[in-house]
Amino acid sequence: MKKIVTTGLLLLAGFSVVYVAVSCNEKPTAKTEVSIKETDSLFTPPDTSTIPHDMFGDMVRYGRDLILNTASYLGPDGTKGHYLGNKMNCTNCHLDAGTRPFGLNFFSTHARYPQYRGREDCILSLAERVNNCIERPHNGTAMPLNSKEMEAIICYIKWLGTNVPVGHHVKGDEAIELEYPDRPADPVHGAEVFAANCASCHGADGAGKFTADSITYIYPPLWGKWGFEEGSSLHRIIKAAKFIKANMPNNIATWRKPALSDGDALDVAAYVNCDTMHDRPHRKGAVSYPNINTKPIDYDAGPYPDTFSVMQHKYGPYKPIVEDHKKRNIPVVF
Repeated sequence: MKKIVTTGLLLLAGFSVVYVAVSCNEKPTAKTEVSIKETDSLFTPPDTSTIPHDMFGDMVRYGRDLILNTASYLGPDGTKGHYLGNKMNCTNCHLDAGTRPFGLNFFSTHARYPQYRGREDCILSLAERVNNCIERPHNGTAMPLNSKEMEAIICYIKWLGTNVPVGHHVKGDEAIELEYPDRPADPVHGAEVFAANCASCHGADGAGKFTADSITYIYPPLWGKWGFEEGSSLHRIIKAAKFIKANMPNNIATWRKPALSDGDALDVAAYVNCDTMHDRPHRKGAVSYPNINTKPIDYDAGPYPDTFSVMQHKYGPYKPIVEDHKKRNIPVVF
């Protein structure tokens, strides 16, 4: 089987409900540094050479392989099942097989599940959360919770979080902070940012780039028939912008030295997620965030626990929403 390590601009995982105090000043300049200092110590996941040579280690290695080559195993042409509705891999979103700081990594994932998830308004096990990703961004159907593939993915995530205290975060497992401009995110300007920084990999049409055998992607699609669903975490502009700012363009930007300003990251996220510009899959009958008090402020469907419009919740400006929620002791959820 041909093994493909892919990169891309996608976002699957969310974390628990977050209460955030946000600083909203004037529009930042390009290459603004994040607030974490160079001297801060990031969590370092274990090296793959330390995976034990026993039954557990075999499952860890298989789980890592599944994260890197998900479509080959579980996609429409998968050798172990056909659970994915598209041909993307987990590492398209959880960068470097879930080991990149600020790249939707798995550093503390095992330590923090079971966990409350606002989208479902209930407690999910880690296996249920994995299926949540398969069903939503991958447009697929749930794997059996006791399948070898599910167990292997859980083993790999557990091994990556070795020594992380139960229930805790570690440095680098979160999203970077943004300063929000006093204007809405601009998808028209975002199209210009996309053309200059993203289209060379993801294509001008956002369709991504297939491998030679068309089993999976070198660079994944960002919209269209094979893109992620509405209601996926990436379909939220703040969530996407934080990921973009820390990681894109791939192999150019880093969380220490971003290539885009906060405003540009928000604008390109708005362009990717502009429903009047781009179509994407829709899951009929899907219910998201039934508890309005734990709904992310950038989710684009009401009702909300405030009087701001759907358009402002989606595109901003976000500062008035944040200030309103803080004033009325409503969680500020991203």
